[in-house]
Amino acid sequence: MELALFILFGLLAVAGALNLLFQRHPINSALSLVVVMMSLAVLYWSLGAEFLAAAQVIVYAGAIMVLFIFVVMLLNAGEEEQTHGSKIAYIVGIPGAGAIFCLLSFVFLSERSHLGSTALGGYLSNAVSNISEISHVLFTSLLLPFEVTSILILVAILGAVVLARKEL
Repeated sequence: MELALFILFGLLAVAGALNLLFQRHPINSALSLVVVMMSLAVLYWSLGAEFLAAAQVIVYAGAIMVLFIFVVMLLNAGEEEQTHGSKIAYIVGIPGAGAIFCLLSFVFLSERSHLGSTALGGYLSNAVSNISEISHVLFTSLLLPFEVTSILILVAILGAVVLARKEL
């Protein structure tokens, strides 16, 4: 079952990346990047890196994509043409979402039946968390690159605002 999840979300990530490259509209490209980021989060989760999967969703699929959308909308000074959406999204999107939902439901329900009457409580008590190790490394030996990255993102936001500003 893990192989099926890996193949499904790996193909979804590759399809989202290809869609990102071939889209003409920047908003559609950004939404394709969200699909790639969420697929990567599922792949991280399936490898046992729960913290990295949660960080992928919160930081990249959440905050960074909001920043990308904001910058794209801020820099796009021209008129946008009205579109009715991608035909591929209508043809593949709804059945694909249904298939992913069915597969994930099957995986979660089969895991629940393997755990027995203890449900998730007994499973989580035996789990080893890697959050403390990651936080220790991040805030000791990798503190300088962490802070430099945040300053770099701030400079990029300020640069986008300066470039998009209209003279009165």
